[in-house]
Amino acid sequence: MIERAVRMVFDAKDQYPSQWAAIESVADRIGCTAETLRMWVRRGERESGARPGPDDRRARAQRDAQLRPQVQRVYDQYLRDYGADKVRRQLGREGTAVARCAVERLMRLRGLQGVDTRRALASPPGSAAIQAASAKMPGAPMAKR
Repeated sequence: MIERAVRMVFDAKDQYPSQWAAIESVADRIGCTAETLRMWVRRGERESGARPGPDDRRARAQRDAQLRPQVQRVYDQYLRDYGADKVRRQLGREGTAVARCAVERLMRLRGLQGVDTRRALASPPGSAAIQAASAKMPGAPMAKR
């Protein structure tokens, strides 16, 4: 339906004083809003090369293809400790400007995760590990039993 509607606008363009007038006329005939049809026409013009403009999906895919190995390299280079923010900062130091959300997305797609330092790594109080560690350290207070 979209392709047919766009083709109808392209064919009727010469019969109207402006492209917008052609879009309004075709939109009434096919039962959609003129603004929706205008967006379809613009996309069709970009895809056919009649209107300049980047195709965001292709540009993003190309950028991702360039960034994937760099993100993986920085992640591996820093012993898989770095999260998205530190990977982004390191890439910036190396001269590659990249958004944090892009690094997060690429890391998520590859299953990469940095170390979360906010988690408590200590054993719970009163555990055997704490008691054993206290016994090995001279002058350390004894854990309560």
